[in-house]
Amino acid sequence: METYNRKYVYFICLVSAMGGLLFGYDWVVIGGAKIFYEQFFGIVGDPSMQGLAMSIALAGCLIGALTAGALADRLGRKPLLLFSAFVFVVTAYGTGAFDSFSYFLIARFGGGIAIGMASGLSPMYIAEVAPTHIRGKLVSLNQLTIVIGILAAQIVNWQLAGDDPQWNIQQAWRWMFWSAAFPAAAFLLLAAFIPESPRWLVQKGRRTQTLETLSHIGGKTYAETELKLLEQATRETQNQGGLRTLLTRPYRRVLLLGIIVAMFQQWCGTNVIFNYAQEIFQAAGYDVDNTFINIVVTGIANLVFTFVAIYTVDRLGRRALMLLGAGGLAGIYLILGTCYYFHVSGVFMVVLVVLAIACYAMTLGPVTWVLLSEIFPGRVRGVAVATGTFFLWTASFILTYTFPLLNQALGTAGTFWIYTAICGAGFVFFLLRLPETKAKSLEELERKMVVSSK
Repeated sequence: METYNRKYVYFICLVSAMGGLLFGYDWVVIGGAKIFYEQFFGIVGDPSMQGLAMSIALAGCLIGALTAGALADRLGRKPLLLFSAFVFVVTAYGTGAFDSFSYFLIARFGGGIAIGMASGLSPMYIAEVAPTHIRGKLVSLNQLTIVIGILAAQIVNWQLAGDDPQWNIQQAWRWMFWSAAFPAAAFLLLAAFIPESPRWLVQKGRRTQTLETLSHIGGKTYAETELKLLEQATRETQNQGGLRTLLTRPYRRVLLLGIIVAMFQQWCGTNVIFNYAQEIFQAAGYDVDNTFINIVVTGIANLVFTFVAIYTVDRLGRRALMLLGAGGLAGIYLILGTCYYFHVSGVFMVVLVVLAIACYAMTLGPVTWVLLSEIFPGRVRGVAVATGTFFLWTASFILTYTFPLLNQALGTAGTFWIYTAICGAGFVFFLLRLPETKAKSLEELERKMVVSSK
């Protein structure tokens, strides 16, 4: 399809992608608040409580990711997006409002549930409403908003942290968390005006609503053509079930592919640069003040090269970008680890870290979400994407937890060499097993990857 209602399509996709913005914002905002709330709650000398405060949101992510899919298949995509926005609002306020550490943890756990839900729902919804020829670009908007959310949180934290220690300990960290409530409220309001996914409507037999939504997207002819394709795909998969179906042949192969793609996005190692930037840059010879400047530089690189991904994902294709990401990071990490081994310091190390962020931002970061939203069969796409997202967050937890242990046992050089090996293995896997999904409708992909394999 060459013509479509550009304003309408971009509006509903950008609104859905606000779930990604809140995902990035809420995920990163705690980093700036950490030094202040630890003093407020008196846990500075308690590593176990410090770790619990940092990681409990990831536990919520696992719950949110695991439950959102089944609920999205049962209730629809839109109600779950609205619910996640509501949870973002409530938990953003609660995290900053509580004086009790226990209630603080509960609020962070709830925020994690919202992150887990939004991280899978937003790209899935976009993939289901987007015209085929620009689907990759539009799904990549979700990664762009994640990156914008990360950078926004870093800037807001920097602005809210003042020179008065009393203000920082009593109020600054609260406003850092409260600041997330403003975009969350906007998401909640705007999400009320987006339509339900036409693919979900077809599965529920709501033909009139499906035609209405598709007509808004691409006009009457587009709506009639797409409806026939959707109804055909629904008939071909009418006996599908939920997660149990994914565990049987031939669905098991698609599920395994999705899990590996999801986990590799985390185990490629790039996210430790965001989570442990201070340790990484200090190992390269930088003091605390210069470390914060370098963090801003990596955030800008992350944003700029996400635009590159949006431009190239429908031109170069998903497979080519995943291969570029895995191979590129393997080479960068090999050099980076070698430099750490020989105690190289200075600007060259910052350049290597920025190159790693840039490589990730234009390949593995956004393309993983595109693939997860494309490769699974329609009637179980919700639970399948949720399963992939659950494993992504599991991998994130493992990555976050193991980096300090690996860094202590093997040094920064050895740790990055491990990530080199993982990226090399990922390159080989994608070369042998990852199909190209560019320029194929979701129904075509379903027939190619699932129905034709029965």
